[in-house]
Amino acid sequence: MVSRPVPAGLAALLLQLAHVSAQTAPPAPPKEVAGIPANYDEAKVGSYTLPDPLRLSDGKAVEDAKTWYTERRPEILRLFEDNQFGRSPGAPADLPYDRFDPGTPAFDGAAIRKQTTIYFSRDKAGPKMNLLVYLPAKARKPAPLLLCISFSDNSVVVDDPGIREGEVWNREHKKVPGKQGMAIGRIDVLPLINAGFGFATVYYGDIEPDFNGGLPYGVRALYLKPGQKQPLPDEWGAIAAWSWGLSRALDYLQKDPQIDRERVALYGASRLGKTVLWTGARDTRFATVIACCSGEGGAALSRRNYGETIAHLTAPSRYPYQFCGNYAKFAQHVDQLPVDANMLIALMAPRALLLQTGSTDYWSDPKGEFLAEVAAGPVYSLLGKRGLDTAEWPSPGVPIMHTLGYYMHSGGHGTLPSDWAQFLKFLELHLDPSNTTANTHGSAKAN
Repeated sequence: MVSRPVPAGLAALLLQLAHVSAQTAPPAPPKEVAGIPANYDEAKVGSYTLPDPLRLSDGKAVEDAKTWYTERRPEILRLFEDNQFGRSPGAPADLPYDRFDPGTPAFDGAAIRKQTTIYFSRDKAGPKMNLLVYLPAKARKPAPLLLCISFSDNSVVVDDPGIREGEVWNREHKKVPGKQGMAIGRIDVLPLINAGFGFATVYYGDIEPDFNGGLPYGVRALYLKPGQKQPLPDEWGAIAAWSWGLSRALDYLQKDPQIDRERVALYGASRLGKTVLWTGARDTRFATVIACCSGEGGAALSRRNYGETIAHLTAPSRYPYQFCGNYAKFAQHVDQLPVDANMLIALMAPRALLLQTGSTDYWSDPKGEFLAEVAAGPVYSLLGKRGLDTAEWPSPGVPIMHTLGYYMHSGGHGTLPSDWAQFLKFLELHLDPSNTTANTHGSAKAN
């Protein structure tokens, strides 16, 4: 990954996502990014103490589910809002939408395709998001669904000539037709459809641009107070904006009687892996999350000095806009950050979470992601669910498929086509399409 600002840096990342394979020799991880050295030596990780998700800020131990739900979980959520992702607005009432494709047969009749534009302002003058949905044509009851947040326009993500082409942001920060963007993250949806799952996708740039200076063109600009030009230090960055947009997609999906509102899962990769983790943490309506290679700021432990660090993320030439302003304060003082990735994962409990990573994705610290799940395990146990049930880092290709899941392919950053078989297995395990009972906590809350 390069040290230039997005979108050039994003282009390098996305090319990795598109082309990495188990047979391709991985590129050497960068020794220095944005003038900041990077460590890949386990002997130099250093010692650290993780914040305890089962201990309140006043030192009191959390010993029962009620204390977790009513005290500790809200406390951890506020700490992440104040110090990492930023506070975002609540759910707006009655956003307008245009259902321009209410239901068309697709894939030789195997699926029904639906397309909708969701507007983020009532006057329809601001940003808008195109939502693409496929549902199994043979379904006789509401179907579970996987919602994917993508780096590409919907017309690129799925090979279907009936998809309306949208627009994407190019390297010059201009909107261009969707198919002029890079073909990143193509997904074969038929295995999901054939297994009884629906599939939906949105382009993340419809919600908020992914470059420094993109604020005026995204949803965050709609919520600036008069005279305010930038979010406050504890207000939302781009990741929280993308997350907010996913919640608006779910608002709409839950109106569709052909979709099981209790069994909607999320998938995202890299910075969008961070996004789906934060979304699952803050919006408990999502039943399951699959986060790919989310790394620093996502599932990897920040207190491990390995690969990318907070200092790398928040360097001015890189991605400070993705987080709240307060996050940069911890670049040189990680031990003072009141949260860490184990607590982000704990916020998903008792719902299912699969972390997928790559054995040679050293920049994203695959071992650090595993250790974060191990450290979140006690919260799952408290709530009667299975954590990883092991502290031994598994070899590549050996999945762990409990309520907390972990899968590391042999290779680098991103998702390989073969990983989708593991995703489907995890979805079938936790959102059985033949069973309408969801594996979710009953007090679901919209954000």
